[in-house]
Parts: sequence; structure tokens; C-alpha cells
Amino acid sequence: RTDGFSAQTKGSIHKMKIKINKERVKLYLRLAGISVFFSALIDHETVLKSTVNYIWILAYLLVSHFILFEYTLPFIRFNWKRLLIAPFLIFAHLMFYAFGTFAWRYFGIQLQVYFPMEEYKNILEGVGDQFGNTLGSIIFFGFFLHVNDHQKLRRTAQQLRIEKQEAELNYLKSQTNPHFLFNTLNNIYSLARDKSDLAPESILKLSKMLRYMLYETSGAFVAIEQELKIIGDYIALEKLRYDDSLLVNFNHDVEDMKQALPPLLLIPLVENAFKHGVSETRSQPFVDIHLSVKQRQLAFFVKNSTEMSPEEGPVKENIGLSNLRRQLELLYTDYSLSVEQKENVFSATLKINLSSHV
Repeated sequence: RTDGFSAQTKGSIHKMKIKINKERVKLYLRLAGISVFFSALIDHETVLKSTVNYIWILAYLLVSHFILFEYTLPFIRFNWKRLLIAPFLIFAHLMFYAFGTFAWRYFGIQLQVYFPMEEYKNILEGVGDQFGNTLGSIIFFGFFLHVNDHQKLRRTAQQLRIEKQEAELNYLKSQTNPHFLFNTLNNIYSLARDKSDLAPESILKLSKMLRYMLYETSGAFVAIEQELKIIGDYIALEKLRYDDSLLVNFNHDVEDMKQALPPLLLIPLVENAFKHGVSETRSQPFVDIHLSVKQRQLAFFVKNSTEMSPEEGPVKENIGLSNLRRQLELLYTDYSLSVEQKENVFSATLKINLSSHV
């Protein structure tokens, strides 16, 4: 029983320990240094004595400010029950400032570390004068602490927003990549089911694409030439399913092939052209793809045959296009993605100012 009581008592004492944030202490010391500097400029005639006096008084005020701003105010903030005792706590602090500062001044005089610049007729006069001087210090510390906390809150909110966007972007990529992979596997399955001699070649091409997806797309960017290569491999893999009736035109005009581009950003438009266009076209299937990048302005055009017509209603975007739109929102501030359905022709146009990356 005794051991249990001792352990419980130790636990209670441990909970009562006050944690002091070292970074906050450093902030208070920096503000104290600024305060001493400006006080020395104001009292330039007796700068040495005034500075020594202010440092002595400030040592007491630092403790008082720390208790007020770090413990008392947070204790009564946002809690209506504690607001009932708030007037008593504030009054206690005011007395702590008024009489404590005067007493601390008197203690410094006795130790000969404080230079009495003026004499008071009585204690109340001294208390009033010292308290008036401390009000400026309270306002000074309160203002800069508020500014610091506000900036810190903004930085934290911005960091959380960035982390949230990165998490969402990774989630969109995790959706797009398997979607792209499953479609490719379906193509290989069709070849294998037909016992096509092209099945081994398609598996080899798929392995290259998987290697790219696993090892090259983990970073935020890849070179445009890598993105073009994966598009070319995907087109070659898709063409294995079709005879010579499928016409594919893939060309590009890129002034710098080493320019950075988020990996697999363009592939959803190419995939969409084959899966929802060419695969559903019964006669004269075609895909036209053109990429242009000049002066950091990217333009990507994809046009494909389809059996649909404008009369069938507005274009319904699949998961690939929807995810692409959201990725663009998270990655760039200056971009446009438009799709158009004409008679037996579907086209998509993507334009990005690569310099507008978030």
C-alpha cells in the first residue's frame, strides 16, 4: 500500500511539473535585448546608469511577462469557466507588477546594482511611477509576442496545407498508376488469349514501363525526354493489338529535352485516346499526338477517332481525366485543359506554363 501511494504521489508530482519551452525563452531574451537597446537610446544623457537600471528591472519583468503571457493568459483563454476567475488573476498580476517592481528596485539599491535616479516622497508614489514604466514593457512584449505567434501560426498552416496537397497528389498518383497498369495488362491478356506471337514482346515492353514507374517516378520531376519515351513505349504496346488499319501520328517539338515535368502527367490523355476512343472505333481508327514545349510553355494535343457524336450529350470524364485535372490544380497556377467531342472525333488540349509550378 505504501509503495502504491508513493508511486501515485510521484506520478502526481510528475504531472505538475511545468514545461518551459526553450525557444520561447530565447524569444523573450531577444525581446529583452531589443528593449534594452531602445531604452539606452532614449536616455542617452545617462546611458550607462539607465542601461544598468533597466537591465535590473527587466530581469524581474521578464519573469513577470513570462508567467503572464505563457501561463496566466493561456489558462483563462477559451474557457468560460476560468473566465470567472480571470479578473482576480489579472488583478493579482497588476499588484505583482506594481509592488513587485518597486520592491525589486529597492532590493537593487541595497545591493548597489541599481542607481536611484530620483527619490519618491512615499511608497505609493514610487509604486505608481514604476508601474507606469512597466506598462510600456507589457505592451511592447505583448505586441511582438502576438506578431511572432501569428507568423508562426501562418507558417504552420502553410506547412499543413503543403503536406495535405502532397498527400493528395500522392494519392492521385497511386490511383493513376494502377489504372494505367491494369489497362496495359488487359491488352496483354487479349494478346495471350489469342495466342499471339506478339505477347512476349508486349510483356518485355511492359516490364520496361514497370521499371520506369517503380524507379523513375518517385521524384517530383523527370526530364521531358523520359516522359516522351514512356509515351512511345505505351503507344508501341497498344499498336500490338491492332492491325495496320490503326494510324498513329506521334511527334514533338521540344526546345530542351532536359526540362523538368512531373512524371506520368501526360500519359492519361494518351491512355484515354486508346481506351475510350480507338478501342471503340469500328472503322478507320486513328490517334494524333503532338507535344510542343517552347519558352517554358507546354502544349499537348491529343486527337482520336470515336463512335460518339456531340448529340449524345456532354463529355463524361473518366477517372484518368478527373485525376489529371486535380493534379494540375495542385501542381500549377497557370494551365488549361479542354476536351471537345465532335462527330466521330474526340480531342484534348493541355497547356501549361511550366514556370508556374507551385
